[in-house]
Amino acid sequence: MACGFRRSIAYQLSRLLDLPPENLIKSISAVPISRKEEVADFQLSVDSLLGNNNDHSRPDIQVQATRLAEKLKCDTVVSEISTGQGTVNFKINRELLTKTVLQQVIKDGSKYGLNSELFSGLPQKKIVVEFSSPNVAKKFHVGHLRSTIIGNFIANLKEALGHQVTRINYLGDWGMQFGLLGTGFQLFGYEEKLQSNPLQHLFEVYVQVNKEAADNKNVAKSAHEFFQRLELGDMQALELWQKFRDLSIEEYVRIYKRLGVHFDEYSGESFYREKSQEVLKLLDSKGLLQKTIKGTAIVNLSGNGDPSSICTVMRSDGTSLYATRDLAAAIDRMDKYNFDTMIYVTDKGQKKHFQQVFQMLQIMGYDWAERCQHVPFGVVQGMKTRRGEVTFLEDVLNEIRSRMLQNMASIKTTKEVENPQETAERVGLAALIIQDFKGVLLSDYQFSWDRIFQSRGDTGVFLQYTHARLHSLEETFGCGYLNDFNTACLQEPQSVSILQHLLRFDEVLYRSSQDLQPRHIVSYLLTLSHLAGMAHKTLHIKDSPPEVAGARLHLFRAVRSVLANGMKLLGITPYSLGEKA
Repeated sequence: MACGFRRSIAYQLSRLLDLPPENLIKSISAVPISRKEEVADFQLSVDSLLGNNNDHSRPDIQVQATRLAEKLKCDTVVSEISTGQGTVNFKINRELLTKTVLQQVIKDGSKYGLNSELFSGLPQKKIVVEFSSPNVAKKFHVGHLRSTIIGNFIANLKEALGHQVTRINYLGDWGMQFGLLGTGFQLFGYEEKLQSNPLQHLFEVYVQVNKEAADNKNVAKSAHEFFQRLELGDMQALELWQKFRDLSIEEYVRIYKRLGVHFDEYSGESFYREKSQEVLKLLDSKGLLQKTIKGTAIVNLSGNGDPSSICTVMRSDGTSLYATRDLAAAIDRMDKYNFDTMIYVTDKGQKKHFQQVFQMLQIMGYDWAERCQHVPFGVVQGMKTRRGEVTFLEDVLNEIRSRMLQNMASIKTTKEVENPQETAERVGLAALIIQDFKGVLLSDYQFSWDRIFQSRGDTGVFLQYTHARLHSLEETFGCGYLNDFNTACLQEPQSVSILQHLLRFDEVLYRSSQDLQPRHIVSYLLTLSHLAGMAHKTLHIKDSPPEVAGARLHLFRAVRSVLANGMKLLGITPYSLGEKA
C-alpha cells in the first residue's frame, strides 16, 4: 500500500542491493509531516539494512547512505532522491502522489490502509478476545469500562485485518459472592425490584448481606452452605442463581448496545465449576497438586517453595477458585475454537494471576499456552459522577450524555442537531475513548470531565466536530463536483501535507497491530483533524473555479473517509450534522 509507492522504491533498491523487495518494504517508511519545512515522502533507514553488526565493525552509515543515493535514479514515481541522518529520502512525483492517494482512498473505502504491502502474506488467524467481564452483583468499576473499550478496539482491529475474532464476556457469575447473594436475596430481596432493575437490586442486596455476615456468623454460615449447594448442583439454588444471571445479562446487553459494543459469547466462571474438578484431577495425576495443613490445594510454580510462586487452586472444602476456573476455561476454549491467539484484557493488577495460569497450562502439558496473551492496563483515578462514586456502567453513560448536552447548550449547537440526546451520547463517548486511548495503556491516568469535553485541542469532541464539518461540506457542494478532478489544483503546501499524512495511515495501523496500542491511531487522527482545520481556512470551495473546488472537495472527502475509518476502529461512531439518529 502507501499506494504502491513503497513497493516501487523497494523494487529499485532490490536490484542494487541484491535483496528480495519483500525484505526491504518494512525498512521504507513514510516521513511524518513537518510544519516547519516540506519533507520527503519516504525514507529508507540504512541502519535497518545493515542488520545487527556491532558499532565498531559497521561501516559509517552516512557514507553508506550517500553511496546508495548516488546509485539510485529518479523515475516516473520518484522525482527526487536525497540523504538525511542515516537515511535515503524519496520524494514522489507530486501529480502522481495526489491522484493515486485520492483514488486509493475512494476505491478502498473502509479498507484503506489495510490493503497494504505491510500486511501482505499475513496469515488469517482465529483469535479469542476476553474483555469487559464484570462481576454480577458487584460494582461495574472503571477498570471494567477500560477493559470494555480496550478489548473492543483490539477485536475491531483484528477483525479489520481479516482475522476470525470471537469476543467473549467472561462474567464473574460464580464463587462465594453467590453464596452471599443467594442468602441475601432470601433475606432482603424483592421479586419486583429484581425484575425492574436487576443490577441495582442485586448490588443493594449484596451490600446489605455483606454487612449482616460481618456481624452475624449464622448469615456467613448460610452463605457458605448456599455456595456449596450451588457447587453440588442443588436445583433450587441453581434456579435462583440462573434467574440472577439471565436478568443481569439482559441488562448488560442493553447497556453495551449504548456503547456500541457486542459479544459473541457470554461465558462465565459458572460454566467451569465441573470442568475445574477435572483440572484438579489432572494436576493431581501429574503430581503437581500439594495439600496444605489448612486443607487447601496449591501448585508450587517455583519448585523451591517460594511463597510468591505458589498458586492456590482449591479451598479446604473442595470448592474451586478463580485460577482453577480460568485454567478450565482456557482448555475448553482451545477445544471449542482451536485458537491461534487468546487475548485477556484486564487491569495490570492481574498480571501475576495470568502469568501463573499460563505457567500452569505449560506444566500441565499444553504447549499452546504460549498463544495466550495478557494485555494489561493502568488505573483511572478520579472518575466520579455527580452522584458520587461510579457504581454501574450506565451511571457513566448517563453522566457523559448529561454533561455533553450541557456543553452543547452552552455553545448553542443544539438547535442544529436532530436528536440532541443521541448526539450528546455519541460525541461524549468519543471524548471518553480519546482521553483513555491517548497514552500508553499500561499508564495510570487522572480522569477529568472538564478536559475531555473541550471542543478545541486534542479531544474526541474535536474529532467528531471535524468529521461533521467535512461531511457538511460534501452535503453542501458535493453534487456537481465529485466526478473527475485535476491533480494540478492540489499543489499548495496544505494539500501536500494532508496527502503525505494520508500516505502514512497503513504504517500507523501496522504499528497498532504489532503492540495493540490505540494511541498511534489516536495521534494520527488528531493530526489529520488539525491539518484539515488549517486547510479548511485557506482552501475555500465556495467561489473557487469549478476545477479547483472539485479537487479540494475530493481532498476533504478523503480526509473524512480516513477519519471515519480510524474512529470506527477505536470504537467511535462518527457523527454527521443533520444526521437522524
